[in-house]
Amino acid sequence: MHNNRNRSRARAVALAQSKMAAGYARLAAWALLALAVALIAGLKLASARSAPESFADLAEKALPAVVNVSTTQMVSPDSQIQDLDDMFREFLDRQNGDKPKPRKATSLGSGFIIDPAGYIVTNNHVIDGAEEITVITHDNEELKAKLVGRDEKTDLALLKVEAKKPLPAVKWGDSDVLRIGDWVLAIGNPFGLGGTVTAGIVSARQRDINAGPYDDFIQTDASINRGNSGGPMFNMDGDVVGINSAIYSPSGGSVGIGFSIPSNLAKGVIAQIKEFGHPRRGWLGVRIQTVSPELAEGLRLPQAKGALVSSVSTGGPADKAGIRQGDVILEFDGREVADMKALPRLVADSQFGKSVPVSIWRKGAKTTVTVELGELDEKAEAALQTTQPEGETPQPTATGAKIEQLGVEVGALDDAARTKFDLPQDAEGVVVLTVEENGPAAEKDLRAGDIIAEVDQKAVSSPGDVRDRVKSAQENGYRLVTLLINRGGDFQWVAVKISKK
Repeated sequence: MHNNRNRSRARAVALAQSKMAAGYARLAAWALLALAVALIAGLKLASARSAPESFADLAEKALPAVVNVSTTQMVSPDSQIQDLDDMFREFLDRQNGDKPKPRKATSLGSGFIIDPAGYIVTNNHVIDGAEEITVITHDNEELKAKLVGRDEKTDLALLKVEAKKPLPAVKWGDSDVLRIGDWVLAIGNPFGLGGTVTAGIVSARQRDINAGPYDDFIQTDASINRGNSGGPMFNMDGDVVGINSAIYSPSGGSVGIGFSIPSNLAKGVIAQIKEFGHPRRGWLGVRIQTVSPELAEGLRLPQAKGALVSSVSTGGPADKAGIRQGDVILEFDGREVADMKALPRLVADSQFGKSVPVSIWRKGAKTTVTVELGELDEKAEAALQTTQPEGETPQPTATGAKIEQLGVEVGALDDAARTKFDLPQDAEGVVVLTVEENGPAAEKDLRAGDIIAEVDQKAVSSPGDVRDRVKSAQENGYRLVTLLINRGGDFQWVAVKISKK
């Protein structure tokens, strides 16, 4: 009995010790978890920098590489008068009966040195039309500058000066890592006053101000005024993350809304200008349009995103890779195409000749093709983007089949229709004869003379094809059908609601 009691007591002690050990282990685990959370929180706090006590060290480091860019050009008397002195001289000339003479006009901007050998970045609009370009360095040395090349679409230009010694230069930073709220420093030459430093934060990203096809501006509240154009915007490491280019202001002065070209867009363009004298952009060979929520529904796309292909250049890179009219481009070279505006920037920033994966949505499924990019021909691209002028809409007299669910009357694309609506002989599809006022088709601006080439990404060649496609979509519970419209050779996808008639 005594031995049994001892054994029971020993087991109880062992059990108690085991429970205590387990408790200590749990406490240790919780302590380690708390420590990990604290470390992660500390890292996050460390990465989110607070406002510096002073920008003096950064300004001292950056200022020597920022220059004043002065240009002169001859201005005809018929040009807009620039200031009161010009106005007074113009008045005296006319009073004396003299013919006003052309005069030299001077404009000021900013720039920054990116290479000690004398390469300077500025805005294209700063030097546009200039006959002479002079650069004034931070230590007031005047140097004649030569234009290496420029790019109107991104408003960038590269200058070259010959100096007796290596010039102080700054390096490019990574604009993609900028976050809204980050501190930035802008340096320029506002109103011709000389090097001026202003500080602020990143107010917004990816701003489109309709300045060009590749708009992707950084918005900042750092003061940017006339004369700041072409000057650099620095991050807190002293790297250039933007080129100050535009402001929004009713008065012409800073109201806290300035725009800068991101460094990741600029450095590729500048590198190509330096090497070739002009940018050499990648070319995909498609014409695209926005994917609206209605079109996304009609294309059975889960979200309204990507770029919808409205036409493909015959023999172009996309055509050779098998991209088709009606595909939605969702990703390009591993990067998401959030909307239509994103694709031209991604393609243009890619090296021509490079093979890239392109993810597309086609008829309810996602697939990937590989495209070998060509080189963009600016003139050919401009011709592709030019739409045909709108003439008077012919008044049709022919009869056709009514598609009541869409509010249109359509007819076969025969010789009579081609003659009546002046349609090309190689056009295929079904012609719109009449459009019901206030009907679903009228809401989407369909017009008599438009050609319906496809319904829900299936080719149509007769009014019966259109009726069958619409009926099928209706029976399957869809609210919309997508129509590929050919208007004067310009293709566009349109999502039209199906009426319950």
